[in-house]
Amino acid sequence: MATVSVDHLSFSYTIGDEPLKPTLTDLSISFVSGGFTLLTGPSGSGKSTLLKLIAGLYPAFSGKVTAGHITLNDQLLSEISPTKRSQLVAMMFQNPNQQFAMDTVENELVFALENQQLPPVDIMPRIDRALAFLEITDLRDRVISTLSGGEKQKVALAVIVAMDTDTILLDEPFASVDPDARQLLLGKLARLQREDHKTIILADHDLEDYGNYIDQMVVINTAGTALTPLSAQEKDQRLASFSRSKTDEVRFALPDKKTPPAIQLTDLKLTAGTRTLLNQPSFVFYRDHVTLLTGPNGVGKSTLLAAIAKLHDYSGSIIVDQTEVRKSRKRIFYQELGLVFQDAEEQFLNVTVEEELALSTKNSRNADYFSAKLPDFLKQLRLDGLNDHVVYALSGGQKKKLQILEMLMMGTPILLFDEPFTGLDFTSLQQVLSLMQHVAHDCHQTYVIVSHQLYGIADLIDYHVKLKNQQLTYSEVLA
Repeated sequence: MATVSVDHLSFSYTIGDEPLKPTLTDLSISFVSGGFTLLTGPSGSGKSTLLKLIAGLYPAFSGKVTAGHITLNDQLLSEISPTKRSQLVAMMFQNPNQQFAMDTVENELVFALENQQLPPVDIMPRIDRALAFLEITDLRDRVISTLSGGEKQKVALAVIVAMDTDTILLDEPFASVDPDARQLLLGKLARLQREDHKTIILADHDLEDYGNYIDQMVVINTAGTALTPLSAQEKDQRLASFSRSKTDEVRFALPDKKTPPAIQLTDLKLTAGTRTLLNQPSFVFYRDHVTLLTGPNGVGKSTLLAAIAKLHDYSGSIIVDQTEVRKSRKRIFYQELGLVFQDAEEQFLNVTVEEELALSTKNSRNADYFSAKLPDFLKQLRLDGLNDHVVYALSGGQKKKLQILEMLMMGTPILLFDEPFTGLDFTSLQQVLSLMQHVAHDCHQTYVIVSHQLYGIADLIDYHVKLKNQQLTYSEVLA
């Protein structure tokens, strides 16, 4: 079992050699050895930063420790070599794309184990066990770039399992997985902790389902100045009081077919390699409404959004604004429709927050409206005061809020969202939902939203569509 301790730690990101405002200040904590710890707190409080410090990624690759230290098994982390450290602690990032280095799932696993200097004879058996343990043997030969967001998170966790370190760090590991997969993976982690005595430290905003698994809950405050381990009673109270809208109990309306169409699908077939994802004779997404699209990981939800957004080949017909997508001119088409990517960083084109917002304002169809509203929107999202911040140094939640804001500012009549709520705490989620409702109403926008995070969003949604067995169907319930 591993022991992890943080002693009076302070950390700042830097510009050149100059520290910025401290992200973490005078933090101290001893994590339960061989235990399962849930680390929670508001977006931007420093959860991801703390995990990267424990993993030894910071300050090696970013920032500066200005005071204090971290010990692993009573040894200063800063004195452990990178090779030795990789054998002791492994981290799964909030965005798994940031840690993949190879083309296929198997090659990624081989690469990780070779970097641990594992004897070659042990590599394939270790990979076999990890894939079987997570029940993703069927993904072994898949190209990582073709996987869904949820499948990528499963693969990233398989890499961690294969590395077999005593300490496992996970940053929002269930953000893109469907509810069934979340339960499966949480049970797998608990089994690693229980049977293999792993020390697990997991950061998450969504407190659902942890009650039967965690030994410790630690709360970090907004300013990153205090880590508070909760007592058993406080932990149980926090879990019990976790406030979520029971979206799974909501009944959605079925659309009025007299409503004008926003997107029309006819004889649409989508494939990924040799797999058929969608075979749809006809379907309509309706104008001036918000439609939630759900389905298990890997069924093709993101691929459908990409096809509608002219980013994935298809056979059949997709009509947007009375024009066949494949025949439309990009410059005109993207004035009518936008896509909010699953990975916020893929949307950014500039360095600072101010530059990103200026570009969105310049290209907006409703520049006067958004210029007038922008100060209020930034304040609502708690992004005010961040204009000079580098977008890539923002927290995961701040990146997501900025991404959604700038895509709303583009003012396209139709906007597609691919997992827009990942990395958001409940307060941030409510801020984003309020903004989306406000803009949809004022600008008469049509939204199609893919999301596995369902709590708290019912008031935004007009219609619900399920993608299952290669078919889209409107449904009154989520089950």
